[in-house]
Amino acid sequence: MSIHPTAIIEEGAQLGADCVVHAYAIIRKYAVLDAGVIVHPFAVVGGDPQFLKFDAATQSTVRVGAGTVIRESVTINRSIYADKTTAVGERCFIMAGSHVGHDCVVANDVVLANNVMLAGHVEVGKNAFIGGGSGIHQFVRIGEGAMVGGAGRITRDVAPFLMVAERDEVSGLNLVGLKRRGFSREIIAEIKECYRRVFFVGGDPREHAAAALSAGVKTAEARRFLEFFAGGKRGFVRPAYQRGSGCGHGE
Repeated sequence: MSIHPTAIIEEGAQLGADCVVHAYAIIRKYAVLDAGVIVHPFAVVGGDPQFLKFDAATQSTVRVGAGTVIRESVTINRSIYADKTTAVGERCFIMAGSHVGHDCVVANDVVLANNVMLAGHVEVGKNAFIGGGSGIHQFVRIGEGAMVGGAGRITRDVAPFLMVAERDEVSGLNLVGLKRRGFSREIIAEIKECYRRVFFVGGDPREHAAAALSAGVKTAEARRFLEFFAGGKRGFVRPAYQRGSGCGHGE
């Protein structure tokens, strides 16, 4: 473990083996850092949530998974609920100036580029990439392997493996990401077919996804894509050709 001069580690914080905390970083007493986490200058991990009714006496936490890198001036806020946790997974890369709001759940191998803003209760699936300056509305879900373009304004759920940009606009599948993860041609072909079944027609994507599931899929990845549409509170992002049509919101 390496704690640089002027770093602040509050009593009660828990740091695993081989953690590195650089100068001027602050690890609050509510933080748990697993092995090998690196925290760069001016980051604050475990700070109070930005919630007007929050009681500072609430005992809640932030947990950061092994091998995650937290760059300069990142803030990760603890939960607003007693005995609950804001969670960041393993091997994540949280770039400078990003904010992870209270009660977020960020899965393994996620990248948040510079100045990403996650509001409270956001869920980000494994291997997702969120481009610099993007703002994610509270309670939004970003599915696994999704990619959000820089300066995106995301107010609705993003299904797994999609690329989105601007305001809630789907631009297609993240095919480069799928190939980099080693997905087979069979898997990618079935995800493409499921994408067409959900988005190439108007109406409620929940219904289209349920129908596709009922018809049967061969791969676990395609099933995860379709099952995503059964949950959530925010409706769904949609392709540009459906914008203004009243379709694709899941409402």
